[in-house]
Amino acid sequence: MLIVKKFGGTSVGNKDRIFNVANRCIEDYKKGNDVVVVLSAMGKYTDVLIDMAKEINPNPPKREMDMILTTGEQQSVALMAMAMASMGVPAVSLNAYQVAMHTTSNYSNARVKRIDTERIRTEIEQHKIVIVTGFQGVNKFDDYTTLGRGGSDTTAVAIAAALHADKCEIYTDVDGIYTADPRKVPTARKLEKVTYDEMLELATLGAGVLHNRSVELAKKYGVRLVVRSSLNTNEGTVVREGSKMEKMIVSGVAADPDAARVAVIGLTDEPGIAFKMFNALAKQNINIDMILQSIGRHGKKDISFTCTDDDADLAKEIIEDLMEFEEIDVDKKVSKVSIVGAGMQSHPGVAAKMFEALYDANINIRMISTSEIRVTVLINEKNTERAMNAIHDKFNLGEE
Repeated sequence: MLIVKKFGGTSVGNKDRIFNVANRCIEDYKKGNDVVVVLSAMGKYTDVLIDMAKEINPNPPKREMDMILTTGEQQSVALMAMAMASMGVPAVSLNAYQVAMHTTSNYSNARVKRIDTERIRTEIEQHKIVIVTGFQGVNKFDDYTTLGRGGSDTTAVAIAAALHADKCEIYTDVDGIYTADPRKVPTARKLEKVTYDEMLELATLGAGVLHNRSVELAKKYGVRLVVRSSLNTNEGTVVREGSKMEKMIVSGVAADPDAARVAVIGLTDEPGIAFKMFNALAKQNINIDMILQSIGRHGKKDISFTCTDDDADLAKEIIEDLMEFEEIDVDKKVSKVSIVGAGMQSHPGVAAKMFEALYDANINIRMISTSEIRVTVLINEKNTERAMNAIHDKFNLGEE
């Protein structure tokens, strides 16, 4: 069996944790499995590198930032190979250039194009554990690139897909996917299985266990994902397609406080206004989520949308320079709360039940967005945890 294992920064944050991860990998290796390990930078070392860079240049070139940030993962993989060697197990560390992990040239947010598997397969054939840097790639200019937030998850899934691995295990500081964040909802329960679509929605909506791009890749290539804890041996949550998923109408509640609402009031009510606005925002790589447009009255209409806190001020500037309106308002003290579940497709009344839970908790809804397996509401940020608990209780998600 070929297993790809990914460990995050907290899992390799110090000497003891490095040896703990080494032991976990060696256990599978000694059972006769081929093992490929993907690592993030140790602990908060990426943040340390960012601070170092900004001491030199408050606005450093993205290419040079990628150059320095990739050194964090190279430390992790080299130290891990040393640890395994000290335990008598042959291991080799490889960076993105040595693997040949080809990416686009979008520094700080590159995407994987293809992976040359020859070097990894050669090392596996020599019965070594192969340890690969996460989060990084190499573009057509032979420059290092980084894959953006959660990039090590994407690296692991991409390698698992390229090698046709039997499974890809993602190790974190929690032991699986829960019905809600257990730090905010005490009654949250761990799920045995979720579908790719459910996991993609949860990842996109603020459940920080897996990065959404890694789930997209896993679904596209049919990679069997398992989310487990690096700190214990509990069974994790399996992410895959299949009809034998838990028969729950709603699988989980997620919250994303990194949201801002931009309201543009008094726009001219004519064709092309929405296109003009959102096309300009897209050209600046501003991702828009929820959109609400009012019914046109007296030749005017209002458009509200959500984006991240960081993008809100830029979005406002772009709109102010682009078009005429009566007023624009930015509110960063909002949060998105969502329910997700594949069972919602065939069960009417789910949204009403969610809204009832918020009504009972005296929480006002600002905006609503839906898909086949998701309902998202925008509320005041201060009500986030109370809303999550109210919804979680209303759907009895803490019960087996």
